[in-house]
Amino acid sequence: MTNSDINFLSDLSESLVHPFYHKYIVFTGALSTMTRSKATKHINACGGIVQGAVTSKTDFVILGNKHRGTSTKQLKAEQLIDLGVDIQIIVEDDFLWLISIPTKPQI
Repeated sequence: MTNSDINFLSDLSESLVHPFYHKYIVFTGALSTMTRSKATKHINACGGIVQGAVTSKTDFVILGNKHRGTSTKQLKAEQLIDLGVDIQIIVEDDFLWLISIPTKPQI
């Protein structure tokens, strides 16, 4: 291997991209750990965009722990998934884990 085969990053933050960065996110059901407003602030801080309704642009649907049965938003997401749209349906605990991922390296 020669030096020309090695890539050096001058800024580590360039290599770190949050899973919600530039992704469209929809909440359904009440969150048990925070308000929808606070959850939206977390999404925005990660570079994501909160939507009010599920569309073919949606990347994630987050199911609040207080959801009762299957919501119309979840049904719409499942229909789009069946049509080949890449939407991930995740539960609130997974959402909390994802927003805990640092958006910048810790120094």
